[in-house]
Amino acid sequence: MLKKSNSGANNIVGLLGKGTQFDGKLTFEGTLRIDGTFTGEILTNGALVVGEGALVNAEVKADSVVVCGEVHGNLNAATKMEIKRGAKLYGNISTPSLIIDEGVIFEGSCHMEDGKPSREEPDS
Repeated sequence: MLKKSNSGANNIVGLLGKGTQFDGKLTFEGTLRIDGTFTGEILTNGALVVGEGALVNAEVKADSVVVCGEVHGNLNAATKMEIKRGAKLYGNISTPSLIIDEGVIFEGSCHMEDGKPSREEPDS
């Protein structure tokens, strides 16, 4: 059984290398790195890393996401998302923790919720 780590770097379970193309629905545990081209849907309780030069056209639901390449689609990260220098993201983001480096292209909207119940104001 795979142990979950904060960085996910110790749990790499798969790699779509440069020059690979994959279309479909992808599910996995641990960390997956994409350096090629992916089109479809990604669902995981693990971490997704979109490497430099990668092109992803997908709806993504993951525990954490790191984007270094180009992504077209909506990203939902349960714990955190990082968009690194030089990355391009065309889609909406939903995550409680977001880091965007200088030099990123981001076209979309961002929804951040801390996962804690919102405090309702008493009626006056």
